[in-house]
Amino acid sequence: MRLMNKQLTLLLTGLALILIASSGCARQADEYVAGIDYAVLPNPIKTNAPEGQVEVLEMFWYGCPHCYHFEPYIQKWMKDKPEAAHFVHMPAVLNPSWITHARAYYAAEQMGVLDKFHGALFNALHEQRRRLNSPDSLARFAGSLGIDADQFRKAMDSARTNSAILEAQKVGYQSMADGVPMIVVDGKYKVTGQMAGGSYANMLKIVNYLVAKEAAK
Repeated sequence: MRLMNKQLTLLLTGLALILIASSGCARQADEYVAGIDYAVLPNPIKTNAPEGQVEVLEMFWYGCPHCYHFEPYIQKWMKDKPEAAHFVHMPAVLNPSWITHARAYYAAEQMGVLDKFHGALFNALHEQRRRLNSPDSLARFAGSLGIDADQFRKAMDSARTNSAILEAQKVGYQSMADGVPMIVVDGKYKVTGQMAGGSYANMLKIVNYLVAKEAAK
């Protein structure tokens, strides 16, 4: 009798483990859930993606350590992103103190030196712990990278940059952004680290799912 009870216990345990494994696989195969894995924006935001493409917009701040650690994931994702995905970086201006870094981003973009400037500024702030928070210090930093410092300083204050800052503020408001990094897919869906369970890799899995969802339409 004891032997039979032991065998029955082992059998039931085995069945329980199979059921648990099966439910885990089912969860992975299921669609992500709105309101849990991502948020649906009440009012869609206009996008500028090319025809047939789905915009994937990341809002970030150079001073944010989470954005710094997320950047390698973004760079890797961009190399093998879904064909339908059109990626856009947008410096967030959720706080007035973030505007200076946003101006630096747009200056580098206008001058065509983002590849040289973007990663270098992230590293300078988070690895070297440099205080680069003023227009002058950022212009000097750009100069140290071989970028024309005077031209960079002018680009930071240009009408084009001012317009881009206003657009970033508008998108931040429309997306109800309350932190970074944050991704908006097709102007309709918001994905945050908290929604993804604190996993940067999972954030991008959710993004891929939403891109496929919109591309299928």
